[in-house]
Amino acid sequence: MEPIPTAPPPPVTFGEAFRFWLKLGFISFGGPAGQIAIMHTELVERRRWISERRFLHALNYCMVLPGPEAQQLATYLGWLMHRTPGGIVAGALFVLPSLLILVALSWIYIAHGQMPVVAGIFYGLKPAVTALVLHAAHRIGTRVLRNGWLWGIAVAAFVALFAADVPFPLIVIAAALAGHLGGRHAPQRFAAGSGHGGGGVRGHGPALIDDDTPPPAHARFTRAGLVRVLLAGLALWVLAMAALAAHSGLDGALAAMGWFFTKAALLTFGGAYAVLPYVYQGAVEHHQWLTGPQMIDGLALGETTPGPLIMVVAFVGFVGGWTKQVLGPDALFAGAALAAAVVTFFTFLPSFVFILAGGPVIESTHGDVRFTAPLTAITAAVVGVIVNLALFFAYHVLWPQGFSGRFDIVSAALAVAAAVALFRFKWGVMPLLGACAVAGVLLR
Repeated sequence: MEPIPTAPPPPVTFGEAFRFWLKLGFISFGGPAGQIAIMHTELVERRRWISERRFLHALNYCMVLPGPEAQQLATYLGWLMHRTPGGIVAGALFVLPSLLILVALSWIYIAHGQMPVVAGIFYGLKPAVTALVLHAAHRIGTRVLRNGWLWGIAVAAFVALFAADVPFPLIVIAAALAGHLGGRHAPQRFAAGSGHGGGGVRGHGPALIDDDTPPPAHARFTRAGLVRVLLAGLALWVLAMAALAAHSGLDGALAAMGWFFTKAALLTFGGAYAVLPYVYQGAVEHHQWLTGPQMIDGLALGETTPGPLIMVVAFVGFVGGWTKQVLGPDALFAGAALAAAVVTFFTFLPSFVFILAGGPVIESTHGDVRFTAPLTAITAAVVGVIVNLALFFAYHVLWPQGFSGRFDIVSAALAVAAAVALFRFKWGVMPLLGACAVAGVLLR
């Protein structure tokens, strides 16, 4: 066993951080839980760029925002280390590899139809994704669920979602209220990071941004800074919408996509699955950008590519751009790729604004239990939500035609093997996905 370091690592250059965020964009499989687990392993345990307590504090904030929490967490950490350019680079590189891969896969899907090799890859990857989500829930749960109170919140959240189908925003509100009351009457139970080796020598050694490291100058709250970020975000939105309206009018497909996915971005509490019914209703039933079966196929693509699962909207944009011929019948691919980029821009722009505007406020509260207690309770609730997501995946993987259909014993065996590889043998994400993809091709 290696000795625990006693000194923090050297300062991280912008170039070194850029290379890490680029790598993360290509390996961030497993949905938000898996992506957050990867960031924790790399940034807290191995590189020690930030302490666990500061990491969880930032994560708690991202959990309560609409939008993809893993991408927002990357943006937050990049901003904390290297100002606004660092945040933009971290957040953008979390998304861009996924966008490029999805555009390529969407083109293969729509132009060349179903391919047996691709179907085999998906067949092997889905059980692996199920195991990854369950493993990530275990890892986050062991860090967050430090006492019976937090366990109770996690169990209650799971039951509310699994048995009563309670909307995720109500679960967040209830958990925040429980944390607020718990923080007043039993603050030691809700202190962020208490009792589980946060930053400092007890855990992985002192971090570059440790528990007691004061916020850097750019992370201190000012009203002028808040106004600048809000105005910049609004200006980008207005300019982009104006350009789309000038191209094809406000009633054109591109402008309609921009407006629709702006609304969707503000409703994504609880991750992609919470907003998918809204996207399905608007994209399939109202705008008819794609069909229902195509939407399901797009979700399968989103599940098996790196980046946030909400990137399924890029598939929706690509197919919609192709179907509506937004740049004419002679430029189907260019129009579809443009539509995918437009949808991605409007889906993620609010996330950057939330982080760059709210980050300074959050940095001023990381030692205030009145603020951290509700967020700690929300994180505990999200553990229950992630377990529910793992069961959702397992249901669709093991009973592809529903409970009335056959039980897929081969997928079950792959899921068990993937879980053993993760829990027992500590496999990395990429080796696991590669092995399962090869197994899927051979089996199909």
